[in-house]
Amino acid sequence: MKHKCFISFKVEDKAYKEKIQRNESIEMIDKSLNEPINSDDPDYVMQKIRNDNLKDSSVTIFLIGNFSAETLGEKEQYYIKKELQASLYHSLNHGRNGILGIVLPSMYSQIYKGQYTCSICGNIHNYICINDNTTIKEFSANYYIQKDHTSCAWSEDQRYCVLAKWNDFILDPNSFINAAWEKRNEGIVKRITVYPKY
Repeated sequence: MKHKCFISFKVEDKAYKEKIQRNESIEMIDKSLNEPINSDDPDYVMQKIRNDNLKDSSVTIFLIGNFSAETLGEKEQYYIKKELQASLYHSLNHGRNGILGIVLPSMYSQIYKGQYTCSICGNIHNYICINDNTTIKEFSANYYIQKDHTSCAWSEDQRYCVLAKWNDFILDPNSFINAAWEKRNEGIVKRITVYPKY
């Protein structure tokens, strides 16, 4: 089943967006912005993106590259932050989108840090570094959801955002898109944070 997808990305990662759009094995209806909006008013541009692109989508594919970090500043990240906020927000006119974060190859070593033995439970956990140094808060706050979280790690059903390496996504894109789409109807939606605090 094809899902309507919006791709959120930094201009430096445009080549990866275009690879997704050209990949005929990906069963999606592309709702991405492909032509720049002729305005210097960021609020107007964001309103156009919400009304013309995001409103008619159900999954947001967020490309996580070298320029996606919260630490780069709110002004620098204005559009991707607003795109994810609009994707997470549920209104009468639009249901929330599933969020699929795709880690680009240049970020593998910064995000995937191997495994460690937990000092609390004694089990082995994967160390996945999703924080302000690697991505914006709108993604990290909904990947590592703090609200009502009491265990030492997060399982997939305790996360709203789905995360995949680029290489894994390209091998089986439709399963990752579908996993993000299905999150929209799971209980975890009650713990989403649309506007994370700084």
